[in-house]
Amino acid sequence: MKKKIRFSIQHPCTSAGDVKTHMLLPNKFVQAIGPFVFLQHIFSSKHSMNGSYKAPAGKNSHPYRGMVILTYIISGEVEHLDSIGNHITLSSGGVHWTNTGKGIIQDEAVKSELSSDSPEISILRFWINLPSAHKSQNPGYLFFQSDEIPIQELEDGAGWIKILLGGYGVSNAQAPCYSKEFIYHIHLEAGKQCSIKTREKIDCAVFLPSNKVVMNDIEFQADKLIAFTSHGEIIELYNSSETATDIIQFGGERCSEPIVAEETFVMNTPHEITQAYNDFYDGKYGQIKDF
Repeated sequence: MKKKIRFSIQHPCTSAGDVKTHMLLPNKFVQAIGPFVFLQHIFSSKHSMNGSYKAPAGKNSHPYRGMVILTYIISGEVEHLDSIGNHITLSSGGVHWTNTGKGIIQDEAVKSELSSDSPEISILRFWINLPSAHKSQNPGYLFFQSDEIPIQELEDGAGWIKILLGGYGVSNAQAPCYSKEFIYHIHLEAGKQCSIKTREKIDCAVFLPSNKVVMNDIEFQADKLIAFTSHGEIIELYNSSETATDIIQFGGERCSEPIVAEETFVMNTPHEITQAYNDFYDGKYGQIKDF
């Protein structure tokens, strides 16, 4: 049974020079999709960048608590620094994964990929709510290069699917999951189609970062976020364009606990938000060391 579409939305973007940002979650329809409480797309036009772009690393750090932060680099580079001693730069295809647990300070600086002739940037940043039992854990960080992420070929040469989080078919990503969450990067060749099977009663959505796609017989333009109801299992995708396109699919179990989010803290009660601030001001999240 095909999944039914719940809503679609295209948010206006903000700009900082040649770099633009779409804030996709939360939005006017929902505060979360499954455990995903925040989604941001940072991007640049292929033809707009005037030379390379680099945001200064270590100059925009923030405290975080109560969620997983996953940053996926479709194109570009992201330099990660945090208060538990990590300093890692990843390029196109890489994934930064941080369990913020009971508190961490981190910064992720976006820049053009130095080893590439293209200055294009396209980066997705997800926040995934942690169940209350995991919000008091020590923070942790993992990173994955592009060649460490499992990939499956689609049938009939239609393209491929990268499993960034969760599992698909016989492949599973290496990062832990807490609410059956998943993130897939589907690459669909021009004129090709495929069917993606999802689990019943799981919230899921699709984001189109680069091109239009026909989904379950309806055409959606680039930059759209399309959310589905929890009923049904099949999402049919057709690329009617003359060039290959990329599709980001994500979702997971709906949160059964209350969520209270403020600034960069995602907790269960207002009192826990206050405690998160107090612990930060008391220096319990550490600090990013000079490098």
